[in-house]
Amino acid sequence: MNVFVAGGSGTIGIPLVRALVTAGHQVTALTRSRGKREMLEALGASATVADALDRDALVAAVAAANPTHVIHQLTALPKEGPRRTSDIEATNRLRIDGTRNLLQAAIGVHVRRFIVGSFAVLAGRDPVGADAAAAAIRSMENQVLDATRERLTESVVLRYGMFYGPGVPSTAALVELVRKRRLPVVHGDTGQLPLIHIDDAVSATVLALDAAPGGSTYEIVDDHPASMTEIVTTLAKYAGSAPPRRVPAWLPRLVAPYMARVTAIRLPLSNARAKADLGWTPKYPTIEQGVAQMFRRAA
Repeated sequence: MNVFVAGGSGTIGIPLVRALVTAGHQVTALTRSRGKREMLEALGASATVADALDRDALVAAVAAANPTHVIHQLTALPKEGPRRTSDIEATNRLRIDGTRNLLQAAIGVHVRRFIVGSFAVLAGRDPVGADAAAAAIRSMENQVLDATRERLTESVVLRYGMFYGPGVPSTAALVELVRKRRLPVVHGDTGQLPLIHIDDAVSATVLALDAAPGGSTYEIVDDHPASMTEIVTTLAKYAGSAPPRRVPAWLPRLVAPYMARVTAIRLPLSNARAKADLGWTPKYPTIEQGVAQMFRRAA
């Protein structure tokens, strides 16, 4: 296949490009940064530089690559992950306007399949009060699914859990905070956050290139949601750090209200359909197994 990866230098973009090349696909990776062209080419991909919000530049880049498949992984999130609503404003634009531009470019060259990486925490719901972010997710998903209903291309939506693992900047930031005991846990934490190891997100995406029926939506999550307390204590365990401090629930709500809402989410999801349709099974079905592997790899 000839695959165009928009967002090829991002958190999932880099390992995804690597996996696609290893699988024998011809890959063109889109990045906004000229400084990342050499890195992408070293992975075995062709690299093209354009801003997805510049419609004409994006159309030209896609036309030059002439792909059979397009994978949309466009985001503009801080490396350590979003901490406040303003941190996701640029990504909201990409999910609305960038999606429109990329979809038009893809349809223009008659791609067979258009895959979009969505975010399970916000998809189809508004659990953290982030109205603009939830609306951007809905816009992105509706745009690509409408294209299937209108028979313009086959689309597949992958609703990823929260990424973690080696090479994930937000995970590295969490580990650093845990080691400094600057990431407390909350008394009575009952959150259930959907998670996915970055390697498992990549493997599901590669399988979706041809295994998923057009117009399908999948929740790409591991087998067991985890509370923020479980995430932090697991990181501390494998990092060899002291146990995290415990604080009352009102304190995070006072000093970090956005993060407090996110970490309080109770959102158990199911990967059963992805397993059945894609023939996919997460290699790391729990946060415990995924974090253990991450530290073994780093040793």
